[in-house]
Amino acid sequence: MIKARIIKNSRNEDTTEVSYLNFKGSCPGGASTGKSEVKAFNNNINDEVKTFNKISNKLEKVEIKEFDDLKNIEKLLEKFGANLNISTEFAILHSKGGYKWLSKNRKFPKPLGNVIGGGAHLKGKGTNFQEFLVVDNNSKTFFDSAITNKKIHRDLREELEGYDFKGEMTDEGAWAPKGIDNEDVLKLVKKVAKKHKADVGLDIAASEFYKNKKYVYNEFTLSRDEQIDFVNNLIKKYNLYYVEDPLEENDFEGFSHIKKKNLVCGDDLITTNVERLKKAIDSINSVIIKPNQIGSLINMKKTIDFAKKNKIKTIFSHRSGETMDTALSHLALGFNADHIKVSVFGKERESKINELIKIEKKLH
Repeated sequence: MIKARIIKNSRNEDTTEVSYLNFKGSCPGGASTGKSEVKAFNNNINDEVKTFNKISNKLEKVEIKEFDDLKNIEKLLEKFGANLNISTEFAILHSKGGYKWLSKNRKFPKPLGNVIGGGAHLKGKGTNFQEFLVVDNNSKTFFDSAITNKKIHRDLREELEGYDFKGEMTDEGAWAPKGIDNEDVLKLVKKVAKKHKADVGLDIAASEFYKNKKYVYNEFTLSRDEQIDFVNNLIKKYNLYYVEDPLEENDFEGFSHIKKKNLVCGDDLITTNVERLKKAIDSINSVIIKPNQIGSLINMKKTIDFAKKNKIKTIFSHRSGETMDTALSHLALGFNADHIKVSVFGKERESKINELIKIEKKLH
C-alpha cells in the first residue's frame, strides 16, 4: 500500500512523507534555494497529497526491480512537485535495502561538517558566509572523521565564549555568532581545525548577498572582479580545502577564475541539473547533489554519472529543513560520493551520520 501524508520538517515547515510497503520516505526543504531548482509543489500541498492518494492504486501496480524502473513511478507523478516524487522514491529505496540496491563498490564518503553558520540559515544579522565547514581527510574510518567534526564543533563553542555569544545556532545546528566578521570567524575555525588536523571549507552562498551586480557584505561591497580576487585570496591565505558557490548562481564564466587548488563546488550554480553541469565543465571540479533540488532520482543519477565521467567530485548534501529520513546516507554510499555535507548537531542531521556509522560497523 502507498499513502502520503503531511509532516513537519526541522524548520517546522510542511513537507510530505510517503509509506510504501511499510517503508517510509520523506523529503527535506531548503532555505537557500537556487532559482533553477524544481518546485517543491506545483499546487497546494494539501491538494497534491489528496491527488496523490487518489492515484495510489496505479503506483502500487508499478513493478520496481532495477533502479531505472523508478522512471515509471516518475511518469505517473510528473504533474507533482519534487516533494512527493522524492518522498516516494526514498520510501522505495528503503524497501530495496538502500545502499545495497545501488552498488557493490562501497567507498564511504568523508563528512563535511557545518560547524558555524549564517546567511540564509540564520534569522537576524550574522555572517554573510552561509557555512564554515570542516573535514577530517586523514582518518581512515567514517566514524573517526565524524567524531573529529563533533570535537571541532564542541571546541568552537568554547572559543566563542570570548565574544558576545550565548549559544545561538542556525537552523542546521551550526553555531551562529553575531557581530563577528566573516574572516574573523574563518580564522577561528582554522585555528580549531588545525588542532584536530582537519581541513576547512566555506559555503559562501554568494547569491544570497548579490544585489545590483555587487556583492554586499556587512562590512563592505565588492564588484564581481573584486569578489573573485577576495575568494582567491581566502583560498591561498587559509589553504581552503573547499569553496562552494563563491559567486552568484549564473556566473559560470566567473567560477572558472576561482583557483582550483582544492575543491571549487557548485550548488546553486548547478541545482543537481546535468544540463547546467555540462555548462559548468570548466567552472568547477566538484558538485553538490541534492535529490529534491532536481526532484527525480533518475535525473540525479544522470548528473552523478556525468560528474564521474568528467572527474568532478560529488558531494551529497542535506537541506536546512531536514527530516529523520536517512536516504541521503544510502545514496551517498551507494553512488560512491566523495563527501556527504551535513551538520554535526541536531537529531535530523545526526540520523544521517549515525546511519553511515551503523553501516560501517556492519561491513567491517
